[in-house]
Amino acid sequence: MLRTIVTVVFIAICIALVILVMLQESKSSGFTGTVGGMADSYWGKNKGRSMEGKLVKWTTILTVVFFVLTVVLNMNW
Repeated sequence: MLRTIVTVVFIAICIALVILVMLQESKSSGFTGTVGGMADSYWGKNKGRSMEGKLVKWTTILTVVFFVLTVVLNMNW
């Protein structure tokens, strides 16, 4: 019973991770972004408070939970 619940939570986290990654902006600003001073702008410094920062934070949290559940589900009890 517990394994079924953990599996359902695992599947929900997988779906949430896919959605979170798809919602994030592309990080490929390339050479023009660094030369143009993109990193020194207000939004570059305060990105943790923006929606993009929250998406990155939740993606990191869900990724850690994903790996923990992967190990738990692969244990032979």
